[in-house]
Amino acid sequence: MSFNSGFNCGFSNESFIRHICRFIGETVTVFTASGGVSGCGFTGVILAVNCDFIRLVTEQGSAPASPIDYDNCDNGGDYNYDRRHCYNVGSVTDIPIDKIVAFVHNAE
Repeated sequence: MSFNSGFNCGFSNESFIRHICRFIGETVTVFTASGGVSGCGFTGVILAVNCDFIRLVTEQGSAPASPIDYDNCDNGGDYNYDRRHCYNVGSVTDIPIDKIVAFVHNAE
């Protein structure tokens, strides 16, 4: 993925943010300065990076059970705005840049 060289956050983490941007679309693990379960890290695909946060897809939604079965939500999915179609959107995790203590990725 390409990165806009005009990106400027105005602080010393800019080179770290540029490094993270190189892995947009790839699976990474991010460890944060936090306790509990979140201290074990977050693994997912990087969707977006900005000066404040990185966004990971940590769990993808499931595929539809049937392309013609609109009203069956027995698979635990959520209704959308018109309450007719059921879908599972998965989960997204936003991690503040200033809380990242380790960024793990595949070797290049």
